[in-house]
Amino acid sequence: MIEALTLSAFDRAAASSRPEAAAPVRAALPLVTGAAMPGIESAAPADFGQIMASFASGVRNDLRASEAASIAGIQGKASTQQVVEAVMSAEQSLQTAVAIRDKVVAAYLELSRMAI
Repeated sequence: MIEALTLSAFDRAAASSRPEAAAPVRAALPLVTGAAMPGIESAAPADFGQIMASFASGVRNDLRASEAASIAGIQGKASTQQVVEAVMSAEQSLQTAVAIRDKVVAAYLELSRMAI
């Protein structure tokens, strides 16, 4: 069902990502916050586009996994707990994506109102 939906922004971001962007967003967080996260090696700083592309593909994958878990639950192949966990994870990812989108739109509107 997710494949039937148009996730154009997510698909464009994933298509425009480079092979290095396949690393999870968490790998870039120590570079942004300066805090060390255990178990994650620090790498060269990634650009903003790579981080957003990686995040978008992660959200898309969470949505697809949630849908697959829901279908498996309907078919009796997954427990209710697994379905709920997958759906809650997808909901959190989607809420984060919407919050980021809102911040980007607000920043763009603020920039467009600036006097040149």
